[in-house]
Amino acid sequence: MKTKLLYLILCLCSLPGASWGQDSRPNIVLILVDDLGFSDIEPYGGTDFHTPNLAALAKEGTRFQEFYNNSICAPTRASLLTGQYAHRAGVGYFNVNLGLPAYQGFLNRESRTLAEVLKEAGYSTIISGKWHVGDDFDQWPAQRGFERSFNFVGGASNFYEINGPERPTVPLYRNNKPFYLPKGRYLTDEITDQAIGFLKEQQSEKKPFFLYLAFNAPHWPLQAPEEETQKYNGVYRQGWDSLRIKRYENAQRTGVFPSGQTIAKKDSAVQSWEKLTYDEKQYWQRRQQVFAGMIDRMDQSVGRIRKTLRELKKDKNTLIIFLSDNGAQGGDRARIYTARNTETVGLPGSYEVQNSNWSQTGNSPLRSYKDNPYEGGIGAPFIVWYPKEVKANAVKKGVGHLIDIAPTLYDFAGAHYPTHIGDTTINALPGLSLRAVLRSDLNQVDRNVPLFWERAGNRAVRYGKWKLVSLFRKENKPELYNIDEDRGENINLADRYPEIVNDLEKRYEKWAKENAVVDFNRLKTNNQFR
Repeated sequence: MKTKLLYLILCLCSLPGASWGQDSRPNIVLILVDDLGFSDIEPYGGTDFHTPNLAALAKEGTRFQEFYNNSICAPTRASLLTGQYAHRAGVGYFNVNLGLPAYQGFLNRESRTLAEVLKEAGYSTIISGKWHVGDDFDQWPAQRGFERSFNFVGGASNFYEINGPERPTVPLYRNNKPFYLPKGRYLTDEITDQAIGFLKEQQSEKKPFFLYLAFNAPHWPLQAPEEETQKYNGVYRQGWDSLRIKRYENAQRTGVFPSGQTIAKKDSAVQSWEKLTYDEKQYWQRRQQVFAGMIDRMDQSVGRIRKTLRELKKDKNTLIIFLSDNGAQGGDRARIYTARNTETVGLPGSYEVQNSNWSQTGNSPLRSYKDNPYEGGIGAPFIVWYPKEVKANAVKKGVGHLIDIAPTLYDFAGAHYPTHIGDTTINALPGLSLRAVLRSDLNQVDRNVPLFWERAGNRAVRYGKWKLVSLFRKENKPELYNIDEDRGENINLADRYPEIVNDLEKRYEKWAKENAVVDFNRLKTNNQFR
């Protein structure tokens, strides 16, 4: 009996960060929002929004100027949750199965999730929010390492229930069982309440937790509580043209966009605000007010989570990371869902999407939109808060990527990442821990290999200051940009530096082969690009 007791004590003491059974490793809150543009929050230049809780995280933590995602929902989530490039994780296109392992549309078993690895390391694992990396039951969060789960499975959801429990508009699941969202209840609030409830349940377990808080806001449909929408009356009468420039100036002033660099050229497809009629201006102001209200309510939820951490006396030992899955939604789809609208935009019976006009402002000063490999598609806000270790009120160049999140969290958690699970060989992690950058005076990740992107035939490579972009619709003609001098991607240098273009193209081909990326012409289906 004494031998067993001694063995137990030794096991407890051997836990990373443990001292005589007290696990001092940080709790982790990973907050992912949906379709938020680069300057769609105060800390990144969006002072027209009221986001005091994110502003506090930024003031007390570190922001990156350059942090990269995969330009669209499912591939981003695949990389975030596994630390793999999306193709290696099985989600190279979207959450649809295109008949090849790299494009199967759900996370493969060779790629371990954050929840699986952290659970093995002694963490409680929790998800509340959007999943979107596996539709079938055996691919859901509870089957991929999350001990407590509240989620919707697919890529988009109404924010209100308007049908009823027999035919729900918002299909939700709590620990694998169907959950009915009461009528009038706003989904962002429910996601937050469920997370808070799980945190309070977990309190009795006396071990650190990992919370993946995946809001669907501000993804379409544009719906927000009317009291939030009304806060922004009159705020957007200045229009998208002047606000876009103001966001650029704010981003420079706060340091998240380099001083002296030029804003991306105006999208020629976006109509001038001053050419709109009075009624058109009223209509578009209302839409942006709703969008702002969605972000406002999300920010309040961040504040509620932090309040809960303080009440549970866990705030001083919790690492919080905030990021977006891609840039703001582009396109001219103002009336695409009109047939589904039964109420004005913002209310439960509406179903409208964000368009390029306001989204160009949302992504300012960067170029282009969601689902594109320009900086406005793959660049996102990135805030890390952990006063014990992370620099306060710091803005760093960063040059981080989704593939760096897993090694960073495993570094903080002292978690062992496996090479094999039974007979299955686990994919190695291609990213790097950001911990050294976050805790020191280092300005960016010391990476000696490029970063790569491929989505629906669109490609990009980032290596040092250089970025190669090629678009499928333009027959993948290469474009080359010096991001250190031109993050707005205004000056194409491909003709001036053909040797750099050739080098980056060769590196891309090697990466594509290693990650089972194929020519998109082979994968084209009748599915509409998303």
